[in-house]
Amino acid sequence: MQRVIGMDIHRTFAEVVFWEAGRLRSGGRVDMTRSGLEGFGRSLSKEDEVVVEATGNAMAVVRVLSPYVARVIVANPLQVKAIAHAHVKTDKIDAGVLASLRAAGFLPEVWVPDADTECLRRLVARRNQVVRHRTRIKNEVHAILQAHLIPPCPHADLFGRLGRSWLGRQVLPVDERAAIERHLRELDRLGEDLELLDREIAERVIEDPSVKRLLTITGVNIIVAAGLVAAIGDIRRFSSPQKLVSYVGLNPRVRQSGLGLAQHGRISKRGRSHARAMLVEAAWAASKAPGPLRSFFLRIRARRGHQVAAVAVARKLAVLCWHLLTKDAEYQWVRPALVANKIRAMQLQAGQPARKGNKRGAAYAYNIKELRDREIDVARHAEHAYEQFVSRWQPRGPGKRRTGAANEERR
Repeated sequence: MQRVIGMDIHRTFAEVVFWEAGRLRSGGRVDMTRSGLEGFGRSLSKEDEVVVEATGNAMAVVRVLSPYVARVIVANPLQVKAIAHAHVKTDKIDAGVLASLRAAGFLPEVWVPDADTECLRRLVARRNQVVRHRTRIKNEVHAILQAHLIPPCPHADLFGRLGRSWLGRQVLPVDERAAIERHLRELDRLGEDLELLDREIAERVIEDPSVKRLLTITGVNIIVAAGLVAAIGDIRRFSSPQKLVSYVGLNPRVRQSGLGLAQHGRISKRGRSHARAMLVEAAWAASKAPGPLRSFFLRIRARRGHQVAAVAVARKLAVLCWHLLTKDAEYQWVRPALVANKIRAMQLQAGQPARKGNKRGAAYAYNIKELRDREIDVARHAEHAYEQFVSRWQPRGPGKRRTGAANEERR
């Protein structure tokens, strides 16, 4: 007989509850160590199913218990709380709720990535942490300069060679000077860590066809492409582009009651926040390059402002990613020389040797001004064609008016 085992996991132990023949019974506690979980796994059968909530150590539990049972299921904790909210909350009740929901077929599951995708997710997450740490340190240096009425740096990069030389000539108190020197040393160390992480990411995705397809999109670089592939995983789990948009939190909130019209508000910001941030980053880059995406950005910006326009482009990019990955296709308005240059940059980042002499690859075409200008002209033609296409659209009537950045993208 199949059993469902609910586990409410903590840092040092997990509370276990068995669902069997329509009844719940306590299974006690299991130590959250490899030996403890393996011992617990040997007491189970190949027909059993184990349910855990998505926490920091949930994937470790999945890896250890998977060989002993039919399946280890990871549940979405937010949706579980919404479905089975209780005034009395204990570890046993939580574990029993997980087992009961699975037995009844109402458990909101979380997709479990394979080992390679999970590793790529960790690398992307660590890189994001390093970038955020660097940004925080740079902001602290700017705050010190502002506190002592130091004018803005005349050079483009305060932390580059010229910027640091200018910074060393500014008059500051001894303690503030020492603080800035500590920050600069920390920035150098983080820069080395960032370079190593970029190399590891490039080595993992250099032969990934999904990454190469996403690189054909204007504004998407290797880090954005790798981060999106890590977040998406198996694209087949999204049956429509709207599912992917919702997964990254770019879908609008909807409120509707009775016979009233549905009101579409701001984006939900639920789901994978890092993937959403990368899509917005790519949207800003796409808005500065010639092409249909830039035309779309300018059209939305004229009516709703640049922030709403960037979010709308990010949503369009999510839809575009879904179509490219599901259809194994390239972006229609791809710039071949630019894509070749991106791929060559990824190869160099992965540690491949530089080509010298007559060993020129496809990326060299990007250095030829005539070819580069020709591609830009094609992109500008596509941008103009999009402008002509949308110029014939008629505004919606007042009864059908929608709000929200995502709904601007649908028009």
